[in-house]
Amino acid sequence: MIFENLSDKLQNALGKLTGKGKLTEKDIDAAMREVKLALLEADVNYKVVKDFVKKIKERALGAEVMESLTPGQHVIKIVNEELTDLMGKSEEKIQFSSKPPTVIILCGLQGAGKTTHAGKLAHLLTKQNKKPLLVAGDIYRPAAIKQLQVVGGNVNVPVFTLGDQISPVEIAKKGVEEAKRLGRDVVLIDTAGRLHIDSDLMQELKDIESAVSPDEILLVVDAMTGQDAVNVAETFSSELGVTGIVLTKLDGDARGGAALSIRSVTQKPIKYIGVGEKMDELEPFHPDRMASRILGMGDVLSFIEKAQNAIDEKKAKELEEKFRSQSYNLHDFLDQLEQMKSLGPLEDLLAMVPGMDSKALKGINIGEKDINRIQAMIQSMTHEERDHPEIINNSRKKRIAKGAGVTTSQLNKLLKQFKDTKKLMKQMGGMQKKMKKKGNPFGGGFPFFK
Repeated sequence: MIFENLSDKLQNALGKLTGKGKLTEKDIDAAMREVKLALLEADVNYKVVKDFVKKIKERALGAEVMESLTPGQHVIKIVNEELTDLMGKSEEKIQFSSKPPTVIILCGLQGAGKTTHAGKLAHLLTKQNKKPLLVAGDIYRPAAIKQLQVVGGNVNVPVFTLGDQISPVEIAKKGVEEAKRLGRDVVLIDTAGRLHIDSDLMQELKDIESAVSPDEILLVVDAMTGQDAVNVAETFSSELGVTGIVLTKLDGDARGGAALSIRSVTQKPIKYIGVGEKMDELEPFHPDRMASRILGMGDVLSFIEKAQNAIDEKKAKELEEKFRSQSYNLHDFLDQLEQMKSLGPLEDLLAMVPGMDSKALKGINIGEKDINRIQAMIQSMTHEERDHPEIINNSRKKRIAKGAGVTTSQLNKLLKQFKDTKKLMKQMGGMQKKMKKKGNPFGGGFPFFK
C-alpha cells in the first residue's frame, strides 16, 4: 500500500489522542514528537517537518481544540488539513491551450520513467477525448525511440520520429507541425534524460522550450528516491519553466518523503502519480484524498472513480438484477472477479474504504494466478453445476478438481467463497431496501452500478 509505514506510524501516534476526554499540552507534545519522528523516518525534508509540526501544535493548543468535547478528533482534523495543504490543497489539472495543439514537454533524469509515463499520460488523455501525438525526442539512449513506438502502439497513440540523427530541437518543432497537420490536439514530447543533472541536458531542454513554447513542462521523478527526487525537482525548477510534477513508482514507496516534501520545497504542484506498471495506472493527484488515505480515513471518491472506469455498466446492471433475484451463479462470480482484477490490487482498493484496518489488509489479494485457477475450476464444471453449485457432491468434486488440476480443498475454498459472496450480496440487498425507505441517495441501486 502507498505510504504504508508512514500511515501506520501517524495513525498510531494520533490514535493515542482520540481516547482521551481532555488533552493537555503534554499530550500534544508527546504526539507531535511521534509525528515528527514518523515524518523524518519517511524521508520528508527536515525544514518541511519542522514547519509542519509547529503549525499543528499551534492550532492544536488553540481554544477550538482544548475546549472541544472531542479534542483528539479535532487534532486529527487539523493534521488532515495541514497534510492536504502541504501537498497542494487541491488537484491541479493540465492547462490546455485555447488554440490546439497543447504542447507538453516531459523531462527528468534517466530511469525515472519518462517514456513509459509519456505513454500513460497519452492513454489517460485519450480517455478524456483528447487526440495526443507522442514525439520521440530522445536520440541518445539506445532503443529509446523504439520503446516509445512500442508504448504508443500499446495505447493506440501515433508516434512522430525523425530518427536519431536530427537534433531534438528540430524534432520537437517538426512534431508540433505534424500534430497540426494531423489534427492532433495534444503533443507529448519525450526528451532525453541523463544519469545526473548536467549543463548539456539543461541547455538542450531550454532550447526545446524556446523552440516550441510549451503549455506545460512536466518533470518526471522517481518517488522511491526520496529526498534525491526533491533535490532533482528543485534543480530542474530553477533552470526551466516546470509547471508540474509526475511522481512515478508511488506504489513501491512505503515512506512518502518525496510526495510530502516536493510541493513545499519547489512550489510546483504534483499533477500525476504513477501507481503501477500497467498503462492505465497513472492517476491525477488529489492532495486531500491522499491525506485522508495516509490517516486511514479512506478515499471513497477515488474508489468510485476506479470502479466506474473499470466496471462494464451493462454487465453491472445485469449483475445487480441477479443479486436481487438470487439467481447469481458461478458464471457471474468469475465475471465479477475478472472485473475486480482490472481495478488493481485488492489490498490497495480496500485501503480506500473508510474504517478499514490497514494491518488487517496486509496480504489480501486476488492475483492473476488465483483468477486463472478459479477459471479452470469453473470451466471443469457442467452448466448445471455452475448454475446450481449446491448439487456438487464429493464425487463431482473429485472429477472437477482433477479436470482443473487442483486439489479438492482448493475447490472447497472456491465454493465457500462463492457461498459467502452470495450471502453478503443478499445482506447488502436487504440493507439497500432499508436505506431506500430512509431516502438514501443510493437506494435505487448499488453505488458503483449506476
